[in-house]
Amino acid sequence: MSSRPARIVTIVVGVLALLIGGVWTAQGSNLMPGSGMSGQRQWLVIGLVVAIVGVLLLVRGFRRPRTTR
Repeated sequence: MSSRPARIVTIVVGVLALLIGGVWTAQGSNLMPGSGMSGQRQWLVIGLVVAIVGVLLLVRGFRRPRTTR
């Protein structure tokens, strides 16, 4: 990914996915009670997957572009 706007969008989407995934994981594991998602194992799994995707997007966004000769 070489264009600066694409890297910024990737980083922003990665941060959002990580935050949303963290909330869904906390709700699914009943660490954040008070909603219909609390204590539901499916939201724990969905949250973990979304958080992992967020981390991968952040790694890709912060990775320096390769130089070509």
